[in-house]
Amino acid sequence: MLGCCGSRRWARLIVAHRPYPDLEALLAAGDEASYDLTAADLDEALADESMVGHPLPAADSLGALAAHTALRAAHAEYERQFGHAFVICLDGLGPDAMLDQLLTGIRTRLGNEQEEERTNAAEELRRIARGRLARLTRNDPVCRESCGSGPPDRPYVPL
Repeated sequence: MLGCCGSRRWARLIVAHRPYPDLEALLAAGDEASYDLTAADLDEALADESMVGHPLPAADSLGALAAHTALRAAHAEYERQFGHAFVICLDGLGPDAMLDQLLTGIRTRLGNEQEEERTNAAEELRRIARGRLARLTRNDPVCRESCGSGPPDRPYVPL
């Protein structure tokens, strides 16, 4: 469960209430546990997200290289301003759309106040955990191989 959300309390809550009759019940429990995260739980989960990066499409053109450079700069500013990695759920997006969504999301959220951004980060973590739980139950081989050590869908960009 820690591969789905880095909060130990979140993982304990999910495990404590099993078995779940179906995927919807599991996802609802994940949502409820996410909504119940304390400030310390959120810090723990955000720290876990910063440990593993999200693979980006190759910077094989000048435009992609410029986008990567802009993203690295924006991410450094985000971490300086908010003290944690930028998290955003990218489920369902293709490689090209991911880069656009990352850039748009980080630029938009850089304008947030501290508390507003913590709320946004918590919501993104909830969405990320929900997607990871769904993939885990589908017996997704990609998730099964890496869910304890950081799924490949981590929404953090390595710098």
